[in-house]
Amino acid sequence: MSMIDYFLSLGSAVFVPIVLIIIGLILGQGILRSIRSGIMVGIGFIGLGLAISLISDRLEPAVNQIVERFSFNLTVIDIGSGAAAGVAFSTLVGALIIPAVFLLNILLLIVGFTKTMNIDIFNYSHYAFTGAVVHLMTGSIVLGIGASLIQATWSLLSADYSAKKVQESLGVEGISIPQGYAASTVPLFMILDKIYNRIPFLRNSKLDISYLQGKIGMFGDPVIIGAVLGIILALLAGYNFVEGTNLLMSVVAIMVLFPRMVKIIVEGLLPISEAAKSFFNKRFKGKEVFIGLDSAITLGLPTTQIVGTMLIPITLVLAVILPGNQVLPLGDLAFVAFFTCMATIIHNGNILKTVISGIINMIGVLYIASWFAPYFSKLAANSGATTIKGQTTALWNGNVFDYIIAQIGGFGIIGLIVLIVITIPVGLYVKKVTNPKPAK
Repeated sequence: MSMIDYFLSLGSAVFVPIVLIIIGLILGQGILRSIRSGIMVGIGFIGLGLAISLISDRLEPAVNQIVERFSFNLTVIDIGSGAAAGVAFSTLVGALIIPAVFLLNILLLIVGFTKTMNIDIFNYSHYAFTGAVVHLMTGSIVLGIGASLIQATWSLLSADYSAKKVQESLGVEGISIPQGYAASTVPLFMILDKIYNRIPFLRNSKLDISYLQGKIGMFGDPVIIGAVLGIILALLAGYNFVEGTNLLMSVVAIMVLFPRMVKIIVEGLLPISEAAKSFFNKRFKGKEVFIGLDSAITLGLPTTQIVGTMLIPITLVLAVILPGNQVLPLGDLAFVAFFTCMATIIHNGNILKTVISGIINMIGVLYIASWFAPYFSKLAANSGATTIKGQTTALWNGNVFDYIIAQIGGFGIIGLIVLIVITIPVGLYVKKVTNPKPAK
């Protein structure tokens, strides 16, 4: 496992470029072009990391201040996605999951059950968590691994299903988003999108960035919107002028930097995308294969950043008013944009639809994270990852795929069989809708 730990320690800014360089060479892109593509993507991920650090350094303290100022009385602490991923990987299932999922992905590609090659290895942690919970419930490591592989498969199918929309939104072919949390939201947002299309007010809504800028000019610019949201957060946190203006500038910087960094990633991916298309057209009669990436590449979309920032105070209000919720949003609250990024993709950047879907999704996140709290707390205690007294969880745990698989997988071998029976027809359906028959 030391070799796997070593590769994980490289981080996405190094590991992903290495994988992309290898893919570029396999696709016949040439050594220099492959190296350039990989390095450009790595630069983009470094830039994303710097932008995300702004969220951690500036937004997170403001969120903590808001929580403290309003004295929210909730008993389960959200320790955040970073710590939660560490807990997941420190389990017995987590120690085995990376080679297991990687081999499964290769097999599913060979047999044509998926088009996505998931190179977002750090986010295998979502699969590890689900498997660890099933292991905890059943006492069987085999059933735990089986549950993890089921979730990995569901994520690949979700990535295939949403790939074209992802490619259209980002302007680059040959990619998809199998990231463990983002992929789990696709079915919900797809269903909601179909519902919205039956409601005239929502169906006819044109509320996106272009529409805002056309109607209210500069007030629809992401920089101005970011400034307004920064002021609102500063007021909620009770900041003075110096603290408030620093927070405002950080929020605006996030709005501006994310799109710039994503453009750099896209610049690196485009040549690989073209090489992949040519490679598979020649050797596999046009068979598509997508490179599965982290959902962070979607954060450059203005709607995601605007709605994600709006959802910070909204999620806090939801946490307080929802009956039965036990979770105090904290560690993951500043990163709510990750929880709604696929809504932007599915709703074609419509702000109104994305806000509504984001609220609905965060309600589910809070309840699911509450349900997982006893299991997560036990896993965290076993790993020694937290010294917090009482129960802990993470909004990161509020994953509907985690919840469904853990509920069914908890029934043991019968549950695993049921999950397999569910997965096969879903996979065949996704294959059917993503491979439309050519017109006669």
